[in-house]
Order: sequence, then structure tokens, then C-alpha cells
Amino acid sequence: MTEPAASSVPEPTPPPEPSPSGRGPRRAWAAVTAVSLGIFCLITSELLPVGLLTPVGADLGVSDGTAGLMVTVPGLVAGFCAPLVTVGAARLDRRHLLCALIALMAAANLAAAFAPDFTVLLAARLLVGVSVGGFWAVAGGLAVRLVPGHHVGRATALVFGGVPTASVLGVPAGTLLGELGGWRTAFGAVGVLGALTTAALLLLLPALPPSGPVTFRELPVLLRRNRAVRAGVVVTFLVVTGQFAAYTFVRPILRDVSGVDSGLVSTLLLGYGLAGVAGNFLAGPRDARRTLLTVSATLTAVLALIAVVPGAAAGTALLLVWGLVYGGVSVSLQRWMLHAAPRAAEAASSLMVAMFNFAIAAGALAGGLAVDGVSVPAAPLTGAALMLAAAVTVAVTSRSAAGAERMDGAERTPGLTKRSRTERVRSRATE
Repeated sequence: MTEPAASSVPEPTPPPEPSPSGRGPRRAWAAVTAVSLGIFCLITSELLPVGLLTPVGADLGVSDGTAGLMVTVPGLVAGFCAPLVTVGAARLDRRHLLCALIALMAAANLAAAFAPDFTVLLAARLLVGVSVGGFWAVAGGLAVRLVPGHHVGRATALVFGGVPTASVLGVPAGTLLGELGGWRTAFGAVGVLGALTTAALLLLLPALPPSGPVTFRELPVLLRRNRAVRAGVVVTFLVVTGQFAAYTFVRPILRDVSGVDSGLVSTLLLGYGLAGVAGNFLAGPRDARRTLLTVSATLTAVLALIAVVPGAAAGTALLLVWGLVYGGVSVSLQRWMLHAAPRAAEAASSLMVAMFNFAIAAGALAGGLAVDGVSVPAAPLTGAALMLAAAVTVAVTSRSAAGAERMDGAERTPGLTKRSRTERVRSRATE
């Protein structure tokens, strides 16, 4: 009897590569999705007042500029808490930490929904800041622990996809809900969503004991020695401050400058959101520095125009361009920092998250001072000036930052002399 040919014997199908947590791929991706949902809830909660400034101010008897503190306060607190929680919670299981932070956010929003005055509301917003800073900084490095190595990039993108999605969809949805049922309903809905997200994290996340914690000493050392990280932190501050100096007051801008009817603001913000999601995907695969240069230069023009050009049609068109362009900011900043410090990704992310949130607070404060001290159009003009500074900074620092990264790589190459390293950097700089 003739034995069958080797080619006719079917090869066994290899089992799928297990995730680092030892769980199946479906559970691993479900865990990643739960973390992304947590990011979405937190950033939506942080920025929710943007679309509710006018009704909150009218109900609680404060000006638009004072109501802007609802964005300033959690931004400042989140900026401080990003590195503090990353370092201070070094010995806690990440699963327990993330669940506690989301639960705190849910409770804070429910408290805000029942706040009898602006002081209580502002205290609740402070707790939101604690949750945002801690969760965002810790969640950024979880993908490598949840999915196989070849899926880490996609999982990280999904986790951080919660940031732009919240910025461009969460706020408009909250604004619409606030118009339909009142601003308290919007805060209460985010609180309920946070409670559901806490349950999802408890069910889907595996045990995540701490590993390789960041130390306080590592953060200033990274800033001092890595020029690309320093440049990324500066650009983060300028772009995000410029954005929120204007965007925090987008409702008064559309009302007073563009002449948009108040009932249409939520619809326009939903359009802004959809444009922003498209911008996020368009920017994702592109070079981070070139994208940020394009973003900051374009937004300089858009914010200047929306401050001075009247008419609902012009305001609508400029708002949609604004959303499309700004949608690529978060993913580009994250990619810049991870590329600048691939061996210190958690520390670099912590610095970026801290500055991102400080910049939200600074932008809301600067815009509030401009609105109360000058006029509503002064807020987008302030944003335009900061975007221009960001564009100049990106243009000036990109080449030197790239040269520093090449030098760092050359210094890690065995047998490469100082002279040859210098010649290599010079030759590449001329390409």
C-alpha cells in the first residue's frame, strides 16, 4: 500500500497566541474596550461643562467666565494627579485602582447633578479631576499587559481613542441631553454611565499587579535629558491651551459672533464631533510632528476667523473645519511622546497627560479672563495666538528633536565613535 503524499496530510492549525494575562482573545479585547470606555467617560465628564456653561451659569447665578472654572478646576487637579497617582499607587493592583477611580468619577457627577449651589458643584468637579488624571496616566500602559505583542499598537490606539471620541462626541451628546432635560440630567447621565463602566471593568479586567513602577526621580530626569520629550510637553501646552481658551466658550461664540440660534448649538456640536472623529482617523497613521504643524497652523486661521466673521453659515463651516483638524491632536501628541521615549513610555505618557490637563485648565482660565475682561471674541483670538506659538514651536524644535533621537540611538550602538556619530547625525540632517 502506498503511503499518502506528505502534502495531503493537513497541518494542524496552531492555537491563537494567548494574551499576556493568560485569557482568551475575546476577553482580552473586551478588557481593552472597557478601559477605552473608562477613558471616554472620564474625558466626557471633564469637558461636559463646555456645552452647559450658559444654562449652569443662569441657574446658579454666575457669569460665563466664572462657570468656566468647572473646566479649569478638574484640569488643574488632573494635571497634578497624573504623576502622583502613577507613582503613589505603585503597589496597587491596576484593576482595583482603575475601578476605584471610575467609581469616584461616577459619584462626583451624581453629586454635581444635585448640587444646590456653584460651590458644591465646583467641589464635585475637583473629584472628577482626581479620577481623570490618575486613570488616564495608568491606563496608557495597560495594552501590553492585556493583548499579545503584535496587537499592542492597535490596542493602545483603541484605549486612547476614548480621548478624542469623548472630546468630539461626548460633549455634544451631553449638550443635547442638557437641552432636552436640563444640565442636571446631563451630569446625572454621565454618573450612571460611570457606574456601568465600573461594573464592566470589574467583570472584564484581569488581575493587574504592579510592575516596573515609575519613580518621582525619573520624571524630571526624562525632561532634562530628552529634548524630544521636552518639545512634546511644550507643544502639548500650547496646542491644548489654545484649543480650550476658545472651545470652552464655543457656545457664547456661536451665539454672539456667528448669530447661531441657541437651539441649533447642540446639533452643530454633534457635527463638530463627527468631523473630529474623522480627523482622528486621518491623523492616526501620519507623522506626528508634521500633523501637529498642520493642525496648529490651520487652527490659528480658523480661530481668528470665527472670532471676527459674522453669519451662521460662516460659523458653521469654520466649526466643522475646527473639529476635523483638532480631532488629530490627541493621537498625534501620544505618538510623539511614545516615539520620543520608547523605553520610558509610562513616564513620558504621565508627563503628557499632566501637561494636557494643566493646559485644559489654563485654556479655560485664559478664555474666561478674556471673555469677562474684554469680550466673547477675545477667547478665540487668544486661542489663535497660542496656536500660532505652537506652530512656530513645532517648526523650530522638530529638526533638533529628531537629531537628538538619532544621537541617542547612535550612542547605544556598540563600536560607534563620537566622530562617526556626529557625522551620521549631520548627514541625516541634510536629507
